[in-house]
Amino acid sequence: MLASTLVLIALLCAGVLIKVPYAEMSPGPTVNTLGDSGGEPVLQIAGHKTYPTTGHLNMTTVRVTGADYRMNLVEAVYGWLAHDSVVVPHDTLYPDGKTDEQSNQENAEEFSQSQESAKVAALNELNIPVKSWVIVSSVVKGSPAEGKLHAGDAIKAVDGTAVTKPADVATLVTKHKPGQNVVFTIVPAKEAGDAKKTGKAPEGGQKVTITTEKAPDSDRAIVGIQAGTDHAFPFTVDIKLADVGGPSAGLMFSLGIVDKLTPEDLTGGKFIAGTGTIDDNGKVGPIGGIEMKLIGARQAGARYFLTPKDNCAAAAADIPAGLTLVKVDTIHDARQSLDKLRAGNTAGLPSCSAK
Repeated sequence: MLASTLVLIALLCAGVLIKVPYAEMSPGPTVNTLGDSGGEPVLQIAGHKTYPTTGHLNMTTVRVTGADYRMNLVEAVYGWLAHDSVVVPHDTLYPDGKTDEQSNQENAEEFSQSQESAKVAALNELNIPVKSWVIVSSVVKGSPAEGKLHAGDAIKAVDGTAVTKPADVATLVTKHKPGQNVVFTIVPAKEAGDAKKTGKAPEGGQKVTITTEKAPDSDRAIVGIQAGTDHAFPFTVDIKLADVGGPSAGLMFSLGIVDKLTPEDLTGGKFIAGTGTIDDNGKVGPIGGIEMKLIGARQAGARYFLTPKDNCAAAAADIPAGLTLVKVDTIHDARQSLDKLRAGNTAGLPSCSAK
């Protein structure tokens, strides 16, 4: 018995000391987008009439171990056995050897972009015009564009051809051969920002000539920028939520905005949670950690869960008791489903299948 005890102690010690290349996901907190967080409303709207809301439209989160944290064998085994956590290869969550700092920065940028898209999608759903234009999102260090173009510059045209979406920029630049000049018509970031503050799109423009270079992975011409979109809203919509990253709250933010801007009470007082990215056109995209989000939502009291279409199969494989999945593909889909819930027409809800 003494020998067995000593062996067991040795195994436990080894399990604690042995590091394994895994990370853990578990349910994170949920936040009602119609309510408060940190003592202030999550959604703050000024300059437009708003309406009272009831119930819940909760965004959901997932807790993950940090990029620099290395689980030991005991933790990994415990995570594998637990129902409310998932152990996955470390590289699944942190590809390319990202550090905590890099991962946090990327999550913050995605969260910021998701807020913008949520606002645009919500206002588009309500047929409220939003002014949009193409911008320089980032400039690659050491590229031909460095020092000539800057993040936030509004791109009006490339070689005299007007651009209306980010993809237009790459299309026009790649018409050139490496080493040829391309002419951008831009409004500098400060002027574009001043226009945005007044609810207007940037006007005017100045020409900037850049010599293209060969892409590292092909023979196409590049200048070394990432193009994106910026918007000017007709009134102020602010999203106040700290310590959250990633793009997966977009759908719930957009529905919360719609609820506050319309006299209809979207939830009918019901506790609804959900997840999903959203783009400017209101298209809902899949997210990671759906199983953990379902558990977190049910633990918080949710009865219905708005589930991105492409996450339905994984979600339906293990649904927490008392939670009903509602399949959504667009913000309009989600809004129609909320109308059915409010009317008590649960039989007409689009459902998720494990197939």
